[in-house]
Amino acid sequence: MNTIKTIFAVILVVICLLGVALPRATNADFASTTNASYVAKSANVAKTKAYPAVKTINVVITAYSSTPDQTDDSPFITASNKCVRDGIIANNMLPFGTKVRIPSLYGNKVFVVEDRMNQRMGNYRFDIWFPERSQAINFGVKSVEIEVLES
Repeated sequence: MNTIKTIFAVILVVICLLGVALPRATNADFASTTNASYVAKSANVAKTKAYPAVKTINVVITAYSSTPDQTDDSPFITASNKCVRDGIIANNMLPFGTKVRIPSLYGNKVFVVEDRMNQRMGNYRFDIWFPERSQAINFGVKSVEIEVLES
């Protein structure tokens, strides 16, 4: 029985890794970003639906990556049971699927709440997923205003 669980876990991790290595287009891909390859991809794609902001909130934003010391025992699966990808953000207050923007840092890039944080972090803290640990560390801690978007 443990062998079957191990095989299933390995298959799940491989699928998620493929999802990270071969990302699908998301709304987050169509907005501005610092990664030149995403900018090049999004330049050839028509603009997506503009989401109006329904409210703004002052929050603290940090970053994380899929390493065991920053996640649970399934580092490539979010709390909403999705594979990690660019545009994922974690928060304890907003429902899964909520779209947010961080204009001062990312312009019109849209992030989607798909993950949760440790409860001790509270509701007014957000955590952006990065594919590399070094990117998450370099991001640091920032106090910013986010826009919660109309779905």
